[in-house]
Amino acid sequence: MTNPTILTVDDDPTVSRAVARDIRRRYGDRYRVVRAGSGAEALEALREIKLRGEQLAVMLADYRMPRMNGIEFLEQAMDLFPLARRVLLTAYADTDAAINAINVVDLDHYLLKPWNPPEQHLYPVIDTLLDAWLATPDPAAAMTRVVGHRWSRPSFAVRDFLARNLVPYQWLPVDEPEGARLLAAAGADAASPLPLVVLADGSSLVSPAEGELAARVGLSTTPASDFYDLVVVGGGPAGLGAAVYGASEGLRTVLVEREATGGQAGQSSRIENYLGFPDGVSGSQLTDRARRQALKFGAEILSAREVVSLEAAGSARVLRLGEGASIGAHTVVLATGVSYRRLPAPGLNEFTGAGVYYGSAVTEAQNCSGEDVFVVGGANSAGQAAVYFSRYARRVHMLVRSPDLTRSMSRYLIDQISAIDTIEVHPCTEVVDGKGDDHLQQLTLRDVRTGATETVDASWLFVFIGAAPRTAWLDGVVARDSNGFVVTGPDLVAGGQRVAGWPLPRDPYHLESSVPGVFAAGDVRSESVKRVASAVGEGAMAVSLAHRYLEAQ
Repeated sequence: MTNPTILTVDDDPTVSRAVARDIRRRYGDRYRVVRAGSGAEALEALREIKLRGEQLAVMLADYRMPRMNGIEFLEQAMDLFPLARRVLLTAYADTDAAINAINVVDLDHYLLKPWNPPEQHLYPVIDTLLDAWLATPDPAAAMTRVVGHRWSRPSFAVRDFLARNLVPYQWLPVDEPEGARLLAAAGADAASPLPLVVLADGSSLVSPAEGELAARVGLSTTPASDFYDLVVVGGGPAGLGAAVYGASEGLRTVLVEREATGGQAGQSSRIENYLGFPDGVSGSQLTDRARRQALKFGAEILSAREVVSLEAAGSARVLRLGEGASIGAHTVVLATGVSYRRLPAPGLNEFTGAGVYYGSAVTEAQNCSGEDVFVVGGANSAGQAAVYFSRYARRVHMLVRSPDLTRSMSRYLIDQISAIDTIEVHPCTEVVDGKGDDHLQQLTLRDVRTGATETVDASWLFVFIGAAPRTAWLDGVVARDSNGFVVTGPDLVAGGQRVAGWPLPRDPYHLESSVPGVFAAGDVRSESVKRVASAVGEGAMAVSLAHRYLEAQ
């Protein structure tokens, strides 16, 4: 089999030879290095690679090329090789252009010229991108196909599950020829129960449950052991941080996630204020890297498994999973995060997954092309979604109950939104009703200052309001505040008195719950800072405190 290709594009012959030489010196034994002198020449080379059925791993394109600059080239190249990693070569003066281009071509990295020495500035970047590319399944070799109705809630749920778990798939509506052909091959038609999921091996599933689907597409759903040093409940930034640090420090670690790793952060189109990523990083990219990092250190990750109860059994902590299974551990980190609150407006609930979406639902972005999109919420998650959807929608309407965005949104996002002409912010506005046939078609909006209402045509509503902790299963087990968040550390000691039932002579550690050895990290913890960086930090801190707890035991 032909080695995968690394492509370099630069109109300056000296630079072109230099980058090809440096890459060939390091990777030439495993990759075929192809260089082109223009965007058009590079696209022709990519078409040949595609026709020969070969693979493309990384593209490096110079920003300042005549007739077709590097960003324009990468945008077209994405259509041929969407999984290839993308690098923009820039001069220092072009840094702002490179950063602004990140949302256009989902850039993986921009590299300043010159990059000498390559051992310090070039090779670490390419190593990281190649590792990520190798860890991404090739859809041409293993593509899951989903056939269903356009405005079907079950069809959306399957597509969203696959997308959030980074499983490549192809979506085929039943009214398109290929979708009809697959249905016929499976002995079904448009009136049959859907969606139909056709797996890479040719087998199929009809309206599968998440657990069944997860197991069939290669996600791990069954624990390898019945007892661990550390069980992490929840796969958001806090949970992934705890899994990485727990496994890397020698603890037998398993992470249990009921939906998809990444949590709310994993759905973000672009996180730009996370330390170490000056050019931003998408939620899926951050999740992918953290997941691979946890697995590299030996952590287990269970997908589509829900923890339904927790109990103390002597020195062990027992977690019961759905369907009767259970696992035990010396220590537990609760990192279940929060869920977006549902809009109480009448008529909206029936359209969940059929025009009304909680979270960014990036799987729907391209379907919004040329249409109006409505985003409810005024915090960072809503702002990031608005910026992302502005790439596709005719106009993005942000509906905010506050007079402006300054109350809950970071300044950098406010500035971005102000600079995008197709985003319109509607202050002091709420949704009070929704109507439609098989999907959302109209919204009724109300001005909270005057009470005046307005009905608008709308097929796309994305909701980012409030934060409801996923802690009902902990009722009566660990102390929670009035909103359901887990109370930890000093907050469990009032007036010198520890919380009722605390069995140890010491006070609870900083992130420790009212059950010794059970810690909480991230958004689920009472009084926590709702930011990705703080969640990751708390996940790491919880592992350090778990070590202290184990040593004392």
